[in-house]
Amino acid sequence: MKKAAKSLVPFLLLFAAGLAYGDEAPAPVPNKGDVAWMLTSTALVLLMSVPALALFYGGLVRTKNMLSVLMQVFVVFSLITVLWCIYGYSLAFTEGNAFIGGLDRLFLKGTFNAADGSFSMAATFSKGTYIPELVFVAFQATFAAITVCLILGAIVERIKFSAVLIFSVIWFTVSYLPIAHMVWFWAGPDAYTGPEVVDATTLKAGLIWQWGALDFAGGTVVHINAGVAGLVGAYLLGKRIGYGREAFTPHSLTLTMVGASLLWFGWFGFNAGSALEANNSAALAFMNTFLATACAVLSWTVGEWVHKGKPSMLGAASGAVAGLVAITPAAGNVGIPGAFAIGFAAGLVCLWGVSGLKRILGADDALDVFGVHAVGGILGALLTGVFNSPDLGGPGFVVDWVTAKTGFTSIAEQFLVQAKAVGVSVVWTGVSAFIAFKVADLLVGLRVTEEEERVGLDISSHGESAYRY
Repeated sequence: MKKAAKSLVPFLLLFAAGLAYGDEAPAPVPNKGDVAWMLTSTALVLLMSVPALALFYGGLVRTKNMLSVLMQVFVVFSLITVLWCIYGYSLAFTEGNAFIGGLDRLFLKGTFNAADGSFSMAATFSKGTYIPELVFVAFQATFAAITVCLILGAIVERIKFSAVLIFSVIWFTVSYLPIAHMVWFWAGPDAYTGPEVVDATTLKAGLIWQWGALDFAGGTVVHINAGVAGLVGAYLLGKRIGYGREAFTPHSLTLTMVGASLLWFGWFGFNAGSALEANNSAALAFMNTFLATACAVLSWTVGEWVHKGKPSMLGAASGAVAGLVAITPAAGNVGIPGAFAIGFAAGLVCLWGVSGLKRILGADDALDVFGVHAVGGILGALLTGVFNSPDLGGPGFVVDWVTAKTGFTSIAEQFLVQAKAVGVSVVWTGVSAFIAFKVADLLVGLRVTEEEERVGLDISSHGESAYRY
């Protein structure tokens, strides 16, 4: 088999697109346990946005902006879910070219046949194993929606609600969908029927998949994508009134802690669900998610204690999110030693990301979306290339999809592939976010007026308050 074929990403890593079956082929029967697990995982990822992310972000802003954050997350999540079902899923997860998919699944056409009651099936990472395509559609919809919602943390307390909606539609279309396709689209394991079809089948996959980049659950697609977009938005919006001169104290760290806890809970669906089956890969991703997060909480807490003299609840909650972010691309791609290393590293590196690096960048990234999600996502993506190695306790990856044989090349080679994927993601989302914010600015303007900002977006944008005293 050619060298190029050996750079394929493992069945542990990326999401499979739906397979088309001819009329003469027997309909595949999904395993009920796999279906039940994937439905549960989808609900868990939904929980991560509403209410978990909304509460986490909401507790971090000032009282006068709490409701605006809840509103932005709730409505944007709903908006992206609808767009996903209209055209997003089709462009991300059907065959097109190396950068974007096609239009075969517009309005989810073909996923359910009302005439005979049949459902189309989606491939997993094991030959002959399928789940209903609609389950895969729903699971991936939650990923797309939370990714756009993550960006909001960088631009809260001063952006117009109308600008949020316009930006979300454009960025979702020109950034999230292409990156999701490049990283996660492939033909599925059953398409590799023999050595003679390997090269042609691989060329139908997304560009970054073809390179062999490992991203189990969204280090590039979700976290780097959102984090860089948030930083661009923070620069273009400008700093909040009083930033650097007034205290911007979180109004409820209690809600932030509750939100972080629900995020941790929901993230098991995010990462372990990305195995697409109830199997050993899901078990590994589950344990790595559990362990790395706990490690990051401890390392952030100790680092903050040493640096500032006191450990804080905000720091512990932020450490949890940092660990969750960093382990996302690695969840099923590293062994337990990798979870320890990535978790402890994430807490310290992301602590620097929201302090030292933030001062260098000089942007008012209000809730540290770049410092946690982009920095943590980059760290996790790069270390995945290191700790995937069997020599460091990792599972390796599939080097031959015809026989499902696993192996590994070298840490240096895989690290370089990971770095290329990170670079493409950073540049693509940075340019896309700039365009999306500029279009929104031209259409409706980005910022509320100074008076509206001082009053707070709860009243000025939505005419109601989160609290009544």
